[in-house]
Amino acid sequence: MHASPRLSAGTLAMLALPPLLWAGNAVVGRLMVGQIAPLALSFFRWFFALLALLPFAAGGLWRGRELLRRHWMVLARQGFLGVACYNSLQYVALHSTTPLKVSLITSAAPVFVTLLGAALYGEAIGAAAWTGSALSVAGVAVVVSAGHPQRLAALHLARGDLLMLLAVFLWALYTWDLRRHPVRLPRLSLLAAQVAWGTLFIAPLAAWERWGLGHVTHWSLPVVLAVGYVALFASVLAYACWGAAVSRVGPQVPSYFGNLAPVFAAGLAYAFLGERIQAYHVVGAVLIFAGIHVALRGRPR
Repeated sequence: MHASPRLSAGTLAMLALPPLLWAGNAVVGRLMVGQIAPLALSFFRWFFALLALLPFAAGGLWRGRELLRRHWMVLARQGFLGVACYNSLQYVALHSTTPLKVSLITSAAPVFVTLLGAALYGEAIGAAAWTGSALSVAGVAVVVSAGHPQRLAALHLARGDLLMLLAVFLWALYTWDLRRHPVRLPRLSLLAAQVAWGTLFIAPLAAWERWGLGHVTHWSLPVVLAVGYVALFASVLAYACWGAAVSRVGPQVPSYFGNLAPVFAAGLAYAFLGERIQAYHVVGAVLIFAGIHVALRGRPR
């Protein structure tokens, strides 16, 4: 079977680059523990990402100002779920779990979306989707319990793992909200509007973290470089490449490439953090990826 002619070298690069950048985001978040507070990192990430987006999104925002006014509650909700909650929880989680576990739990997001659709929106789920969901949930259980299922019964889970489970659940809500309440703005303009709302929600929490809890950011060249990376590369460049790839090949093929993030995270964590890959990581990853593969094959094209 020959590959689709649309999967050119440029398209493959667009598909592989975002998961690499997102894996790097998890590693950077872990490296910055003790240097910059998690909510501060989240705020500066999206504040500078917004500044970078505005030159490209301003025209669409101005032309769509009536849509912005009419759908402000929808955009605020999407910014809260997809920008403020998900990313802030991820950085907080990295204080008590590893980038590889964060990436593995995140890779199960398609299954959370499927299950949430059945539970809250009455979406029909076929046998393949149920089988795939069961496999992926089992994989997540292996990862968060570090290969010891008795921890699940005793609820002896790392705080960071629980936070990532919550983050992925909220991301699934965000995904369904995008589908149920679409706002017909250009892609970058829609992203800029969501980021603006998300940054507004993060700002008071970051201020409370700084002046209420006393978590001080120790500004240095590595911290500045880290903020620049998560804002420009893990946010603007990754989202732009992902959107362009989806527009070329549709949503199904990118979902497979998205599962490269844990693979990249494992390599980056080993290289920069000295974290070893354990057997339960491999078992969990195989179950998660097998579940997503089964679920996707059972979906109508």
